[in-house]
Amino acid sequence: MSTETSRFDLTDGDNLIRIAAGLFMFPHVAGKFIDHAAVLCFFAKAGFPAPEAFLYLAAVTEALSGLCLVFGLWVRFAAPAAAGALFVAAAALFEVGGFKWVWNKGGFEYPVFWGLICLAITMKEWMPLLRRRFLAA
Repeated sequence: MSTETSRFDLTDGDNLIRIAAGLFMFPHVAGKFIDHAAVLCFFAKAGFPAPEAFLYLAAVTEALSGLCLVFGLWVRFAAPAAAGALFVAAAALFEVGGFKWVWNKGGFEYPVFWGLICLAITMKEWMPLLRRRFLAA
C-alpha cells in the first residue's frame, strides 16, 4: 500500500483516531462564526487580552490542525497545536464556569479528552524520532 493511501486506511486504528481527532476540530471552528458575538463575549470573560484576535487565532489553529490531522499532513506539528488549542479551551471553560466536568453542563470534559487524544498522537509521532536521535549512541 502506498504512503498516500495508507494515511486513510481505516483498518489502522492510529489513522482512525487521527482522522477523528481532526474532524472533531471543525465544530470548534464553526462555532466561532455561527454565534460570533457569544463566543467573543466568552473569550472576554475568560480573560483573553484581545478577545477578537484570540478568537481568530483559535479558529485558524483549529482549522489548520484539523485539516492536517484529517489528511495526515505534518501530523508531528498539527497534533501538538491541536492539543494546545484544546487545553487552552479547557482552561477558558474552567475560568468562566468553574469546576464543571461534563460537557453538556458547560464543562471542560470534551476539550480535555480530545486534547489528551491529540497529545497521544503527538507522542506516537515524535517518540520514534526522539529514540533515534537520543538513544543511538
